[in-house]
Amino acid sequence: MVTAIVFQDSIVPDLQANLFGEPEAPPIAVASRFAEIVFDRPLDHAYTYAVPDHLLDIIAVGKRVLVPFGRGDRKAAGFCVGVNSTPPERHAKQLLQILDDEPLFTPQLLRLTRWLADYYLCGWGQVLNAIVPAGVKHRAGTRSVVLIEAVPQALWPNPPPKLTGKQKHVLGILREQDQPIDVRHLVRLSQCAMGPIKALVDKGFARRKFGRIETVPKRDDEDADAPPSNFVPEAPFTLTDDQQLVWNTIEPALRDGGFKPFLLHGITGSGKTEIYLRAINEVVRQGKEALVLVPEISLTPQTIQAFRGRCGDVAVLHSHMQQAERGGHWRKIAAGKAGVIVGARSAVFAPTRRLGLIVIDEEHDSSYKQDATPRYHARDVAVMRARLENIPIILGSATPSLESWHNAERGQYTLLSLPKRVLDRPLPPVHLVDLRHDRHPDKRLHGLSPSLERAMRQALDAGGQVILLLNRRGFSTHIQCPGCGHVEQCKFCDLALIFHRDRNVAMCHYCGYEQPPAERCPVCGLGQVRYQGMGTEKLHAEIEAKFPGTTTARMDSDSMRKPGSHRQTLHAFQRGDIQILLGTQMIAKGLDFPNVTLVGVVNADVALHFADFRAGERTFQLLAQVAGRTGRGPRGGKVFVQTFQPEHPSIALAARHDYRGFAAAELAHRQKHGYPPYQRLARLIVRGKNAKSAGDYADRLAAAFEQAQERLKKTQSGQIRILGPAEAPIFRLKGYHRFHFQLQSPSSAYLHDVLRQTLPTAKPGQGIEVTVDIDPQDML
Repeated sequence: MVTAIVFQDSIVPDLQANLFGEPEAPPIAVASRFAEIVFDRPLDHAYTYAVPDHLLDIIAVGKRVLVPFGRGDRKAAGFCVGVNSTPPERHAKQLLQILDDEPLFTPQLLRLTRWLADYYLCGWGQVLNAIVPAGVKHRAGTRSVVLIEAVPQALWPNPPPKLTGKQKHVLGILREQDQPIDVRHLVRLSQCAMGPIKALVDKGFARRKFGRIETVPKRDDEDADAPPSNFVPEAPFTLTDDQQLVWNTIEPALRDGGFKPFLLHGITGSGKTEIYLRAINEVVRQGKEALVLVPEISLTPQTIQAFRGRCGDVAVLHSHMQQAERGGHWRKIAAGKAGVIVGARSAVFAPTRRLGLIVIDEEHDSSYKQDATPRYHARDVAVMRARLENIPIILGSATPSLESWHNAERGQYTLLSLPKRVLDRPLPPVHLVDLRHDRHPDKRLHGLSPSLERAMRQALDAGGQVILLLNRRGFSTHIQCPGCGHVEQCKFCDLALIFHRDRNVAMCHYCGYEQPPAERCPVCGLGQVRYQGMGTEKLHAEIEAKFPGTTTARMDSDSMRKPGSHRQTLHAFQRGDIQILLGTQMIAKGLDFPNVTLVGVVNADVALHFADFRAGERTFQLLAQVAGRTGRGPRGGKVFVQTFQPEHPSIALAARHDYRGFAAAELAHRQKHGYPPYQRLARLIVRGKNAKSAGDYADRLAAAFEQAQERLKKTQSGQIRILGPAEAPIFRLKGYHRFHFQLQSPSSAYLHDVLRQTLPTAKPGQGIEVTVDIDPQDML
């Protein structure tokens, strides 16, 4: 058989070109039927392979295949994205194997992933490979079995052989089944040995097939709360007047169908979840499916139970699940057996069959952005999926992203508002504690100011509970010599090492590097170093010292490593066994505890001055979200925010619960400087082990950008602003030196054209890598 991989330029047009070269097309050959295959590589096109006769009946779009690839014909897995009988100009190598029994992707998902690859400038195969869970690829949670089915009577032998009584009994059972049955299950049903079954196969009345069945037992955490078979859903709450107005707008859209995006702006505690649940129940009643996305840290057992209490059996998809579990839920969804799917970012690709609604809770959350190829934003992908599938989508938040708010202002989204809390409970008063003046008599910087400490004692004495937010892990945020000023740095990153007292190590939170904490300064030799700055460990120690006899728990990624610990801690807090809960941003969202009467923000300035144009927005959002954890019960609540800059707009406006005021001021600032949502943004990072080589290539890439602009000006109008190259704010990260570009343009299409024109013309040298991030969320 003649072998050749054929380049079909028309299969996947307009994707980012293979950034830095593509394999040459081998010689010509002839074939009959062909499959278009894409690979997990940054390529802009599919390869054509011949389908051998023995695979013609099982090849299908959406399946994985094994093929010979490249000049060495090494075996590679790819995805079939097309099957046709049109002979290509060149002959093709043959497929070797079909890896899946059923297609992994619906036609709608293929359209969505095709768009995603085009928009985020990556290979279609890279997208397809990324969205399929490892448990599905490896068939985790299933086992291979022998299946038996009855042969149709028209195909029985003529004349038919005589059957014994047991054989007739088994054949009767087989003919009652609507699908092949596991041979072991058939033995149990018929209460006979294998002899009669084998005889039926030998005589032509039955036939064997091979298949796979699920073997995954339910876990003892989230799935332990799954509803029983006699499940009775909880009754819906009576809607407030504001909720009723919102529901009156959403209900017709759910009934009539069609793409309709809604932005639900509801303050914390206003009842957004009740709107979600009613919408979900409506589409499920219509025999359709609902997909709900929540940020990973908000995917708490309390959140999942809220959906299960009203919707019954809910399929859950998130990164902390075992491969077998996640694969089982994916297959359940693909089989159309899950009416409601709740999950984190990657759940946007759930293989639903009759999708009727998408809900994005906390739509502003930055964790919806993927930080590895494909660098997609799940919120934006969800909106596109709703458009492609022609269904409504609800984006909800107390602090919407400015991109979504701007879309609502210009009529792209329908804005819905829930300005009051349920039962007309007031928003908690927010007290700003100025750390420049509110100090302890010893003048040392404590985690708890005198004002916050007094408020905690009052809340605890009254029987309330306290939540404290400090978005810094570890004990001390840096280790410094008081003699020469040296700060212990990571061996591989331009970052200070964080001291973790629990494990007695100094570690980098970016690359994971660890070393024993220094006893002497490595620069001047001084035998005394200072552990400065405050993380959650140090705060925990301070609280235990100041509040002896009070049960305190810490929630951060260090203390919540044990499976089930997150759930156990929250249940203990809900029961009242824990009086003070402190932690990082994982305690800021998805929690509803009526007995919390005080929330304290230990340091509101942590991320306020990052080299990121969204720093102010994120600070406002985090403060508003954590403030919403209190005042949800009849006892009310209050919030104390410690800061060195109480006059900063992000902090002052958050204290007044004034989202609209913040949005107006911040949008005016963004428009003035040409930042999203008024212009589209792309960020390129050039990195290499050798700083000079990386910098030289970054300069060549800058020249290529200028040349691409000149070429495009001759054929189309458009403008683009290119900043860089410059050293990234964190120049050395994980052993790589990094330079970055920032590209801004009013036109997304023009921005993409410039990138497509430039990248193929400036191939990086050995050891140099280039990352393209469209609509970046991380500017460090």
